[in-house]
Amino acid sequence: MSADPLASLVDDLVAANRILAHYGVLDGFGHVSARHPRHPDRFLLSRSLAPELVTAADIMAFGADSEPLGGDERRPYLERFIHGEVYRTRPDVMAVVHSHSPSVIPFAASSVKLRPIYHMGSFLGAGASVFDIRKRFGCTDMLVRNRAQGEALAAELGRDAVVLMRGHGFVTVGETVPVAVYRAMYTEMNASVQSRAIALGGEVTPLDPEEAALSDATNRSVIMRPWTLWRRKVMGDAGTGLD
Repeated sequence: MSADPLASLVDDLVAANRILAHYGVLDGFGHVSARHPRHPDRFLLSRSLAPELVTAADIMAFGADSEPLGGDERRPYLERFIHGEVYRTRPDVMAVVHSHSPSVIPFAASSVKLRPIYHMGSFLGAGASVFDIRKRFGCTDMLVRNRAQGEALAAELGRDAVVLMRGHGFVTVGETVPVAVYRAMYTEMNASVQSRAIALGGEVTPLDPEEAALSDATNRSVIMRPWTLWRRKVMGDAGTGLD
């Protein structure tokens, strides 16, 4: 691992892509970004590539307008505006994940709210809101293709950790790459567990908002436990998680 903060962050970003692909939270689609460690108005994101294939050489730098910097002519992700607008409106956010993981999709298309059903999903707080692109922009291909659409999504996210996207997927954020990855992993897991609880047919009792806040603080304090495990499984090393 490099002592250079930028190199360390790129290393974590590569690991994040591999981890989320390995566990099926990302597949051939979806992406992970990180705010630049030296220039807070910039962010780092791979070129348009399946997450499992991302290497350090694939990472591009983007400006506040979500356009590539330094004359980089490689093809970027179409939905880079998700990341750029979240960073622009949320100075506390240092990493963003966009996923289409299957257990979450029904909650984005249903009146049933995704809520924290157990302590590992406590970052969901009082429940995830849903961004419906059609309400502002009419019928589209469902992709966030420009700054206005990204800004609308960031507004729906507000101060939360997760926002769902109707007919599409979800976005989760964190103050570090490991936290954003953790939240993406457990958004999928919480959705799966909640669906099973609903299928039992009885009353489902989510965490109280105060319970969720207390649990989230505890989980973030030990975030390196799962991060070290996940990273070792996909990268063969523990990393540092310093970003």
